[in-house]
Amino acid sequence: MAREKTPATKSAKEPGRLKQMYQVFQMTRRNDSTAIWWMALGFLGPIAVALILGFILSGSNPLSFALWVVTGVLAGILVFLIVLGRRAEKAAYSQIAGQPGAVGAVLKSSLRRGWTASEMPVAVSPRTQDAVYRAVGPGGVVLIGEGPQSRTHKMLDEERRRIARVLPNVVISQLHVGPDADSIPLHKLAGRMARAKRTLSKAEVYTVSNRLKSLTSSKLPIPKGIDPTKARAQRRA
Repeated sequence: MAREKTPATKSAKEPGRLKQMYQVFQMTRRNDSTAIWWMALGFLGPIAVALILGFILSGSNPLSFALWVVTGVLAGILVFLIVLGRRAEKAAYSQIAGQPGAVGAVLKSSLRRGWTASEMPVAVSPRTQDAVYRAVGPGGVVLIGEGPQSRTHKMLDEERRRIARVLPNVVISQLHVGPDADSIPLHKLAGRMARAKRTLSKAEVYTVSNRLKSLTSSKLPIPKGIDPTKARAQRRA
């Protein structure tokens, strides 16, 4: 006999796809006042173009004009969803920008294909909660400092020297995500890394990533699942 669903089971059921999209739309609209105008433009723009092309190219053929209209509506929906996704991502990252671990969230969810990274930092300052993250991809090794440049610059240089000793021929880049005017906004970090000049092949990325993993394990490790807000300086023996 089939077991009846309890109220708790029903309440735990995930919302449908349309409801999820509506929730994302509402969240985006609350955090980005211009998002609704961009989404409207993304939806209406292709329809307007399709109507113009339909008038010009279909002539007196109503079926051809109707196909242009349908094409415009479908293209408008597609562009609307693309704009919604990008604006929603930007709004979501704006809510965690400046918080410890924000860079790790980007590296976990938004890196392009070919890049590998851990959401856990390779170095953390227990006093200031500043952190350094590391990613490996076609553009080489990228070190990302999370926090003011005046505090993370030294941490980045130390990590760069460690890597250069074991990987002298690999390009090592440094990026900053923080409150400084010339720092990279959190929502643009993944795109900035994807535009890096290709210097490593797929096989080389795999080799470099494994070499860095062994390098990380050879030093005092940061436990998996560390919360930078709870990090404490180690007592000397």
